[in-house]
Amino acid sequence: MTMLQPANPSVSIQDLSLNFGAVSVLQTLNLDVADGEFIVLLGPSGCGKSTLLNCIAGLLDISDGRIFIKGKNVTWEEPKDRGIGMVFQSYALYPQMTVEKNLSFGLSVAGTPKDEIARRIARAAEILQIEPLLQRKPAALSGGQRQRVAIGRALVRDVDVFLFDEPLSNLDAKLRSELRVEIKLLHRKLKNTMIYVTHDQIEAMTLADRIAVMRGGVIQQFDAPPVIYNRPVNRFVAGFLGSPGMNFLEGRLEGGEGGWHFAADGISIPLSTYGFERNPQAGPAAFGIRPEHIALNSGEDWPFSMTATVEVVEPMGSDTLVWLLVAGQKFSVRVSAERAPSAGDTVTIGFDPMRASLFDGEAGKRI
Repeated sequence: MTMLQPANPSVSIQDLSLNFGAVSVLQTLNLDVADGEFIVLLGPSGCGKSTLLNCIAGLLDISDGRIFIKGKNVTWEEPKDRGIGMVFQSYALYPQMTVEKNLSFGLSVAGTPKDEIARRIARAAEILQIEPLLQRKPAALSGGQRQRVAIGRALVRDVDVFLFDEPLSNLDAKLRSELRVEIKLLHRKLKNTMIYVTHDQIEAMTLADRIAVMRGGVIQQFDAPPVIYNRPVNRFVAGFLGSPGMNFLEGRLEGGEGGWHFAADGISIPLSTYGFERNPQAGPAAFGIRPEHIALNSGEDWPFSMTATVEVVEPMGSDTLVWLLVAGQKFSVRVSAERAPSAGDTVTIGFDPMRASLFDGEAGKRI
């Protein structure tokens, strides 16, 4: 289930493939990014997300397909001629140059007039709040300040499309969350198209207009964050997003006079409220539901409820994760810290299968 494609995309990737010898790294990818949209390429290490970004930037030659930026075929254009600005994970700053020189160097080489360079640097420095740093060298800057300068170097190019390759992964957690907010505000201010690579799902969920979840060089799902979170197309996407992760129960999908239900080791979950994506068929299946979609000790007035014994309690600050056994399988429930039970307690859990996801046993596709 994907959203409608934009009519005049800012970036359009058509049937893109990349092979290194006999190894297929990217497989027939299609991606249209609307003008001013913030897209996140999300996936585990080695899924091809940075490789795809490098193809868009022109740092890698593709094996097949076409890349359009602002309606222009740039498949074989040099990186400097593609109208893109790139921000790298490693900052890629010149250590011997001041911040101001780092910002101006590319423009000077391109022959940009001096007064125009000064205007662009002043604008970027104001937007990123790095005016006091302009005469310092990178060694005298913190990690967060260096990353701001790296973003500034892309900003002064005055381009249509910004590409970010895991720009926050070298920073500590506090700085990451601060810069995440800054990047979001920057996008709101500039309204440029931005394509951002990360393996961090929180970055993806908070920054993106749409997320492309990748695995093994293939885009698994491309949609708005709430859709990907609540209606994942397959078990991989369901398991990759969410912290703590989605609960999965292995069992069978069964029909009968009472309607469809999910059966596993002594339990039967009615599916009358579940929205099937396709016609269900009896057979092996996995039932997935997120820990925050399960109620603890809130009565039995749910489409499905049962009692269970608490195995482990994990305090997480404002929340607590409660681990139980359901149908002989590990199962977690997220509750507020004040309502947390103790290990060994008998509790009631309840949920509405409307919030669940069902996947077939063979391909792991959503049912």
